[in-house]
Amino acid sequence: MRWKDPFLLLMGIGLSNVGAWIFLIALNLIVLDEAGSALAVGILYVLKPLAVLFTNAWAGSLIDRLNKRRLMVFLDVFRAILVAVLPFISSLPLMYAVVFVINMGSAVFYPASMTYMTKLIPREKRQRFNALRSLVGSGAFIVGPAIAGLLFIMGTPATAIYLNGAALFLSGLVTLLLPDVEGDTLAGTRKFDIGIIKADWKVVRSFSRHYTYVMVIYLLFSSIIVMTAAVDSVEAAFSKEVLGLSNSTYGYLVSIAGAGYLLGALVNTVIADKARDVHLIAFGSVMVSAGYIVYSVSGGFLASAIGFSLLSFSLAFAQTGFETFIQKSIPVEVMGRVSSVYGWLEGVLVIAATILIGAGAQLVSIRGVVIVGSIVMMSVTVLLFVYSIGRTEVKTVEKNPIEIR
Repeated sequence: MRWKDPFLLLMGIGLSNVGAWIFLIALNLIVLDEAGSALAVGILYVLKPLAVLFTNAWAGSLIDRLNKRRLMVFLDVFRAILVAVLPFISSLPLMYAVVFVINMGSAVFYPASMTYMTKLIPREKRQRFNALRSLVGSGAFIVGPAIAGLLFIMGTPATAIYLNGAALFLSGLVTLLLPDVEGDTLAGTRKFDIGIIKADWKVVRSFSRHYTYVMVIYLLFSSIIVMTAAVDSVEAAFSKEVLGLSNSTYGYLVSIAGAGYLLGALVNTVIADKARDVHLIAFGSVMVSAGYIVYSVSGGFLASAIGFSLLSFSLAFAQTGFETFIQKSIPVEVMGRVSSVYGWLEGVLVIAATILIGAGAQLVSIRGVVIVGSIVMMSVTVLLFVYSIGRTEVKTVEKNPIEIR
């Protein structure tokens, strides 16, 4: 395999990720200026998991039947057009509706791109590619907000929004340069209906029963992601109200987390060919939860910075290992359906856990719920470590005993 194709794919992912950070920051400011309310901005963060719930129940059925490259190009261009329209919308409810549709497109894009990557990148090169993808993502975490800040100095949030639309459009053009690894697979969508969706859920259930090792690891890792999202939802309040950090000091803490993730991604690219995916998942996840434990019991900036550095550094390894494991263990024929259905379940749990953490912070204490959430996370990661490492033989998917349509 030539490295031109993976390079183009990483370029498209990088453009999309940088644009996403610019979009998030600019949209927050636009809504805040329009409504003058923190609640109005908070609604933006609810729209993403809601879009996942609305989309992922059926999206996988389409993804596994459509040409993934064409779908990715369409979604990039479609989202670019909607993003470019946003600055012209003065009605807040209509703006929310457009952002919701954009998030729906993003919810479809991730499992589609994961399936396409699996088909494009040879099995022996996937872990290194995933490590490089984490590096690109960490770079976007740092570069995106920096570009947004410069744009706000030079122009307006609307200018940043237009740049995001341009980034998505360029991402679509770059994807067009990639090889078509499937050809015409549109025939299976002509009779797409609720019956097909129900049948596909049965396929996912059957796959889960046949490959319990794979899906238990999937569920345990998803549970860790759920807990990180729930604890992160009170991160700002914990840092400012419990630790007494100022806005600027909290900003430094976030920057430290970004630097930690970038360093972890750099180290990850060096050892990518030397570590097994399950080892990256197991050790990385335990260290992520250890970082949250340190953060939850910290009493000031230094201890919280150590916790942030540890969890963000380790997250790069855990994510790379998990993505490689999924690409190795789930056949591409059902990858869209499996990842979408489990993504839908993860979205439900994220909303439930976030509400529970938020209510606990109000009724008990912020530090209390952060400590409890971190302990729950540590318990799940220890279980994941024991389960994944304890199995001497990993059941891989080479031939599928289940019927795939």
